[in-house]
Amino acid sequence: MIDGAAPNSMRPMRKADRFGRILERLAQDGSVAVAELAAELGVSQATVRRDLHALGDQRLLERAHGGAVSQGTIYELPVRYRGSHAREEKQRIAAAAAARVQDGEVVALTGGTTTTEVARGLLDRTGLSVVTNALNIAAELAIRPNLKLVVTGGVARSASYELVGPLAESTLRTINIDIAFVGVDGIDARAGLTTQNETEAATNRVLIERSRRVVVVADATKLGRVAFASICGLSEVGELITDSAADRDQLERLRGAGLVCTTV
Repeated sequence: MIDGAAPNSMRPMRKADRFGRILERLAQDGSVAVAELAAELGVSQATVRRDLHALGDQRLLERAHGGAVSQGTIYELPVRYRGSHAREEKQRIAAAAAARVQDGEVVALTGGTTTTEVARGLLDRTGLSVVTNALNIAAELAIRPNLKLVVTGGVARSASYELVGPLAESTLRTINIDIAFVGVDGIDARAGLTTQNETEAATNRVLIERSRRVVVVADATKLGRVAFASICGLSEVGELITDSAADRDQLERLRGAGLVCTTV
């Protein structure tokens, strides 16, 4: 084995997933070591050093001897580096969400990796009107003649690809939505739905207010977490769809607060 290379039995992660895992570890611990990351990610130490160098060039970390340290501030993980949680689990959540959509309905989608999978689950449906403030979702749906796509205006957030702010909110206030699928950075029995950015939270709040039914789609890592900005309380939400790895205590707290929780 050369330079700490991973055993052949380990399947190497994609670069974007490695970047996401490195940044998550950095946010949790404040520092990361090359040798530990190589073992965790299943790649060589040389690959980890290249990854750290690339993230350093993007000013997402500071290189240090034998690893890297955080910049000293808490930041939002860019959407392109999210999703270290297995995509298969997000797809199961998305499939359950898409099954709740009836023909002819108006469907709203916030930004996020899980809501993007929900959008992909609707690609072949007919008669749907889809409202979104997420540029990446809009790009995938725009070429589908079987769907009516409505994209809000607003200011684009590079971290989440979402259009937010007063322009987005004014568009949403003119629309009646049958069912909304909302992605979050955290969902907690006491704090409700939260996200990292206060402007994004305000835009999502208006989307929720305009919706008859609201379904949170969130993988197990989001349960019990409380991010910076409040979106709304649990009383505004009809259901949470999450994966089977969700912590049972967190699920019981959410159910105790009156939220319907579905695991897939």
